[in-house]
Amino acid sequence: MVRATVFHGIACCVAFLSSTGSRRISRCLYIVVVSFLMMACTSCGEKNKPTTNEPATKKEVPSTTTNKKIILFFGNSLTAGYGLDDVSESFPSLIQDKIDSLHLPYKAINAGVSGETSADGNSRIDWLLKQKVDVFVLELGANDGLRGISTTETIKNLQSIIDKVKLKYPEAKLVMLGMQVPPNLGKDYTNQFKEIYPQLTAKNNMSLVPFLLEGGGGVPSLNQADGIHPTAAGDKIVAENVWKVLKGVLNE
Repeated sequence: MVRATVFHGIACCVAFLSSTGSRRISRCLYIVVVSFLMMACTSCGEKNKPTTNEPATKKEVPSTTTNKKIILFFGNSLTAGYGLDDVSESFPSLIQDKIDSLHLPYKAINAGVSGETSADGNSRIDWLLKQKVDVFVLELGANDGLRGISTTETIKNLQSIIDKVKLKYPEAKLVMLGMQVPPNLGKDYTNQFKEIYPQLTAKNNMSLVPFLLEGGGGVPSLNQADGIHPTAAGDKIVAENVWKVLKGVLNE
C-alpha cells in the first residue's frame, strides 16, 4: 500500500513535468518527498508495534550495581595487573573479592594503564571522572621515579589529579598508595621521592598506604622476571597492604 503511494507520487510528478514544464519541479519534488515520509512513518509504526506475546511497555531490569558505591583504582601497570594470567589476579580484583565476601555495597573499578606517568594520569583523569566516584585510590608516580623525573613535577601532577577529583566529587574519600624507588637512583632522589606520598596525604586529608609493595618488593619469588611487577602471589600481599587501610575507609 505504501509502495503504491510512492509510485503514484512519482507518476504524478512525471506527468506534471510533461504538461507544465520544469518551473514546477519544486512542487513535484514535494509530492515525492511527502510520499516517502508517509512510507517511513508507516514502516516505523509497524516495526515498533508490540507483538501479541509482549506488552507495549516493559520495565527495565535494574542493574545489580545500581545501589553500589564506586571505588576507582587509578594507577599504572601495578594496578592494571601487568603480566598476570588474568585481571582477576590484580589487587583491585582481589579487593573486590573481599568486599563481596563482606557484602559491602561497593564496586571496584580498575583504571590502571601500564606505563603511565603522573603527567599521563593528569591528562586522563577528566574522562574517568564522568562517572560517579565515591572512593578514589591513587597509585601513580612509580614510572616517574624509574625515569628520574623531577619530584617537583611529580608532586605537581599528582596534586592536579587530586584537585580535579575533589572539585568534581567533594564528598569522595581519598586514598594514596605510597611508592618507593630503587637506591641506584641516588640517595637524595630516593629520599625525596619517598616523601612525595606522606606530604600529599597530609596536605589533602587522605588515607595512606605507606608502601604498596611492602613485604613483596625485592623478593624474587613474589615478582615476575622483570623484578618490578608482582606475581599472582605477590599481588595477594599487595591486596592485603591496601585492604588494611581501605577497609577502615569503607566502614567510616
